[in-house]
Amino acid sequence: MQLLTKPNIDKLSSKRISKEEALDIYKNADLFELGEWANNIRKKHHPDTKPVTFIIDRNINYTNVCDAACRFCAFAFWPGDKRGYINSYETIYEKTKELVDLGGTQLLLQGGHNPELKIEYYIDLFQRLKKDFPGVTLHALSPSEIDHICRVSALDTQTVLKRLIEAGLNSIPGGGAEILVDRVRNIISPLKIKSDRWLNVMEEAHRAGLKTTATMMYGHVETLEERIEHMDRIRQLQDKTGGFTAFISWTFQKENNPLGREIEKSATSLEYLKTLALSRIYLDNIVNFQSSWVTQGIQIGQVALTFGANDMGGTMLEENVVSAAGTLCKTTIKEIIHAIHSTGKDAAQRDTQYKVLKVISCK
Repeated sequence: MQLLTKPNIDKLSSKRISKEEALDIYKNADLFELGEWANNIRKKHHPDTKPVTFIIDRNINYTNVCDAACRFCAFAFWPGDKRGYINSYETIYEKTKELVDLGGTQLLLQGGHNPELKIEYYIDLFQRLKKDFPGVTLHALSPSEIDHICRVSALDTQTVLKRLIEAGLNSIPGGGAEILVDRVRNIISPLKIKSDRWLNVMEEAHRAGLKTTATMMYGHVETLEERIEHMDRIRQLQDKTGGFTAFISWTFQKENNPLGREIEKSATSLEYLKTLALSRIYLDNIVNFQSSWVTQGIQIGQVALTFGANDMGGTMLEENVVSAAGTLCKTTIKEIIHAIHSTGKDAAQRDTQYKVLKVISCK
């Protein structure tokens, strides 16, 4: 295929673009034209009259013990390391109570692949949380964690998902996707599940009635072609199931981890905005795109709202994984609302399924 020197955006915007066209667009399109294209797609789903959403959530890591040994991770410790922990229910209870007291609705529970924790641990944890906090949504366990539970508990995916849903699991975050190309995964996370298995767990979850998010962590060893291949695999699964509520991408954080010592330069904020815009354009079957202010900072988070994003993500009352890798962008609920208002738009607190709970007008 002969690629254009400068993409004809008017022509391309009238159809679903191919992987080859996406690569051409990324390499040759003007940044602001790309942003405008992505923003126009955003407006079709989320007109300017609608508020920019956010969710009050907390990310609790129930354990930092992990045998996946991902080379980009600065958070986890190998089984047997004295620095490893499993949080007690009392600790998780107190953290969840703080979330609820602040009006939070979503508890993001993720942790390492701890070989000591079989499915009974998660069932007990979920049941207790649902009993004590019936209004909190359990957005928990990435596909790699689900796969780990299957292996250590000697159960198939359908059985594990069924039992976790019965215990209180409401939705699954898209963690562990990184780049859904096995050449990349074999370099950065050789012990973690491969691309097909990540997609298989997500498909099984969608078939079981769960909604999930999709993610991408980029800016390390992947090529642009592989970044687009990742988007394509997400798009294909969404065509089949319609189970992804949102797409969230962020750049690799290179501090305090083995992979980071081999990467000369981090992805820039401009690269982030360009990739966000391209993902909004390419993933034409996903409605919501989050702004990654946690890794980019609140100002770029605001700019992202003109490059295809319609949501500011979570307030992240607690975050341990990204901060361990050297990036610590914190903010308060008031600051998130102020950041949205500063763009001239109303803010709205939402739930996990993007239902608006409360609008905070900027007027």
